[in-house]
Formats: sequence, structure tokens, C-alpha cells
Amino acid sequence: MTLTPAELTVLGLVIERPQHGYDLEQVIEQRGIRQWTDIGFSSIYYLLTKLEQRGLLHVPQAPAAAKSRRVFHATAEGREVAARNALAFVAEARPVPHPLLVGVANLSLLSTQQYAQALRTRLAQIEARIAAVRAARVVQQEQAVLPLAAREVFSYSLSLMEAERQWLATRAQVPADEPD
Repeated sequence: MTLTPAELTVLGLVIERPQHGYDLEQVIEQRGIRQWTDIGFSSIYYLLTKLEQRGLLHVPQAPAAAKSRRVFHATAEGREVAARNALAFVAEARPVPHPLLVGVANLSLLSTQQYAQALRTRLAQIEARIAAVRAARVVQQEQAVLPLAAREVFSYSLSLMEAERQWLATRAQVPADEPD
């Protein structure tokens, strides 16, 4: 059974600690998970229901009231499927669509000045994201010991953004028609 990145993320967070949708929203927000995956607030409950219907999550005790929060737990199959999918996501180098590359592939549509300004704009945005991720990491580290998975996500995300920042800083100063 193949999971989407959003499904694996939600399932993995429930495996980490049984929780309900609101708890998941808090963890997603605190860890900056939306920086690297498409999980909107409204999609959390959709994903939980979908994973439950597939037998990967369950609610061991039905809440007394219909409005009570349902605490989701991973099933044994959910743990196996999550581990298998996590291994595939880590081990397999898959092409990742990147809008920047689409824009760069169409440089003939832009003037040198437009391209340089777009790079500077993106550079400012990347620098802001780096600062936000670093701040989120510090807050998480101060509140509790971060799980290895969260530390690795912060580390990898920052490494990618810092590499992009370095490339952007170099390119923003070089005319578009000069070779690397």
C-alpha cells in the first residue's frame, strides 16, 4: 500500500504519539511541517478518516459524546505500511517538480533585469524562511527534546534552503547570459 507524503506524515505523527486532529494541527504548526508538505488544517480530519478506513488507524474507545475528540492510534498494519513507505521515501531519489526550474527554463521570456529582480525577491523570501525554520527549531528544542525525525527534518530543510540561498546570492549578481 502506497501512501502520499501527507498520509505518511499524519500516520507517522500518530505513531509517534496517539492523538486527535487538534493535537496534530498543533504539532504540524509547531514543527513547521507545512513548509515541506501540503497538509492544510481542514485536510487533517480527511486524512485521519481515510487512514482509519484503510485500517491503518483506529480509535480504541468510542467517545461518549458525538462531539468528543476521537484519539487515533496506529494499527499494526499502519505501523508496517508507514515503515515501508518511510523507507522508500528516504532511499529512493525521486524527481521533485520545482517551479523555480520551470521559470528558469523560460528565461527567454524575461529581461536580465527582471530575472535579477526575481532572484533577489526569492532570495529575501528564502532568507525569511530560513529564519522562521531556525526560530521554530529553537522553540521546539526549548520546550522538549525533539525526536530524531524532527531534528533531521529541521537539519535537511535548513541545508536545502541554505544551498538555495547560496545559489541565489551568486546568481542575483551574475548576468543571466554568463555561463557558470
